[in-house]
Amino acid sequence: MALTLENFIDALDPSTLPRVLQILSGIYAEGSVYEMHGQECCLSTGEIIKVTGFQIVKVKVGRCELIEGSNSSPAMELPLDYPGFFKLLVDPCPYTSIRDIMKTVKIGDNRLGHPHFRSNADIQVNDILIKEGEHIVLNTLAEVDGVDHVNCTVIKGNKSKPLRIPLSYEGTFYECEDDQFYTLKEIVAWKISKHRRRVVKLMKTLATLEENPFNEYLQNDVCLLPVYEIQAVMKFQKDIVRIPSYLDVEVKDITETYDLSSFVQPLSLIDIFNRPIEDFPLLAEIIEWPDHQHIYNSLNVGKQIIIHSRDSSNTIIASENRSDLNKKHFLIPKSYKGRFKRRPREFPTAYDLVLAIKNNDPLHVIATKSFASEYAEFANVYFGDQFLVHHCQSIEVNREGEKCLIEAVVCERIVEKDYERVILPTYMAGSFVEVIHDKKQYDISDICNEFSLPFNVKVSIRDLSINDNLAALPSLRIEEQITDPCLLISLLDDPSECFKIPVKRVIMSVQIMEGPDQYVSCPAPKYIVEEISEELYYMLRRYENSTLLPPPRPPKKPQSPISSPATIRLLPPQSRKQDPPKSPKNSPTGMPRNKGKCQKIILDVTTRHENIPPTIITELVKERSEPGALSTDTMPLEATSLAVDVENLDFSGKHDYEYINENEIEDLRKQLNEN
Repeated sequence: MALTLENFIDALDPSTLPRVLQILSGIYAEGSVYEMHGQECCLSTGEIIKVTGFQIVKVKVGRCELIEGSNSSPAMELPLDYPGFFKLLVDPCPYTSIRDIMKTVKIGDNRLGHPHFRSNADIQVNDILIKEGEHIVLNTLAEVDGVDHVNCTVIKGNKSKPLRIPLSYEGTFYECEDDQFYTLKEIVAWKISKHRRRVVKLMKTLATLEENPFNEYLQNDVCLLPVYEIQAVMKFQKDIVRIPSYLDVEVKDITETYDLSSFVQPLSLIDIFNRPIEDFPLLAEIIEWPDHQHIYNSLNVGKQIIIHSRDSSNTIIASENRSDLNKKHFLIPKSYKGRFKRRPREFPTAYDLVLAIKNNDPLHVIATKSFASEYAEFANVYFGDQFLVHHCQSIEVNREGEKCLIEAVVCERIVEKDYERVILPTYMAGSFVEVIHDKKQYDISDICNEFSLPFNVKVSIRDLSINDNLAALPSLRIEEQITDPCLLISLLDDPSECFKIPVKRVIMSVQIMEGPDQYVSCPAPKYIVEEISEELYYMLRRYENSTLLPPPRPPKKPQSPISSPATIRLLPPQSRKQDPPKSPKNSPTGMPRNKGKCQKIILDVTTRHENIPPTIITELVKERSEPGALSTDTMPLEATSLAVDVENLDFSGKHDYEYINENEIEDLRKQLNEN
């Protein structure tokens, strides 16, 4: 039966690929040559092609009320990199079985790509009761004793239970409401189902109306109309060609009567990674390699490679620590041989102090912003106060005559020679800078194991075995660890050089050839510090970090607060009279308490200097907290005073750091919390 390319894709089950097609007729005269996607492809009548895959290359949007019952409704084409976030509207049509779901939806490689469904009635699967409305998260496909299953997670309140459901299980299932916002690329990758409409609503755009002509059209709910592209292999050719689905060509599926072995079989890196371990090593030839992947410049189309084995790479995401938007982002391998020294961290809220505590070691910070507490249970914070941050606990407060629990941070305020126990609410929008006391040099593994991320460092000893582009940065922010599935690959003509190629981030197609005559040993893989784009950086952080929670919202203000923030005059630390309790006997790590004496960092500030930019304070703390400043070997018994004369500080801009408006930081934080 003759089909157009669009009809063929509509009816195609991806699990049945590859498929062999014969060109029956079209607008192309016999022997015509057309250049498609940079490659020549002859689609003459009678030509045989093998379809190995298809993908969405662009999206058209149409208004839902105009699409109903119409096959020719007006639509506007949206670029896949459209700068906005969309909310998915629930598909109201039910699914009749798990197999029906799996034929329609896609399962992505990360948590945002795992679809959620619910049953309209209580169902029993094995020994687990799934109640009506409980979320069933589809994770991966699996085959058990020759029967196809899907590995799921059932969400029961705050708990989750793993479950394996056979595809043959029948019932009535509906798509769950999704509270996530997605970019258009993410929707295209995971959220457009076969044979079903995907209706979305634009929630936020990153461009103004003047810059973005699509905004007016996107004010209402719109239906996404995908445009596909077929990936195919021509007979007797190695090149992969891509054919737009909208071409007026008629084809016939002849898969059942044709020998697939006469075609080249292109495989992606993920296909190779999923092969049994017994298949390795493999000899292959590169048949597709995008030019923009320049960091592996030895690998080119036509090169023969040896794929030694599967592996995984522990990688650290890091960013240049600067206040403007032109930051550089890096992927640092765990095998990096450079050494780092600590740099002070900045904490915009008390909640960030809680996240930074690890191994019960206290955190020494200095306040760079005043805060007036509305509750008697919490202390006021004054510009220049020093704290040792210990742990988090729930504190009962009296709010308008009612008792309520608020999460708080237990600290010690350093006052003269003593330590005063104080409690700060985690919602406190303060500002703190860390004080560093050690001069130890750390490798990248030590930092990830001993400290809470994110963590600020500077390269003290560069890695001489590579072109180390981290050494020139004044400060680096270590942010997160990720694990990349990789393949160990070396060149056939130069087996001494081996690469760890991440299969999810590198696009490459290969053709498997006859295996090597003899076993080729795998040398130690070459590692690099990879600079990545801003888009890839945010995607990696978004997909990997599934447990990061926003800081808590402050409670409602009492009608008769103890003291209004507007009426409290926050005096400098040295003008307050305090009678603090004695310090506990246990001395925190890194903070010597010789005979009750303690070094002080005094910020000699009057009230008109309370809003000095935090970057000024950060530089002062960096200068005053050099490694060894609190060493018991060099510090005299009498307390040392490091006074900073703010009156004589130069605010004229003659410095090598940059200012950032505090109001902009607060606005960004509020926007993130609201989203």
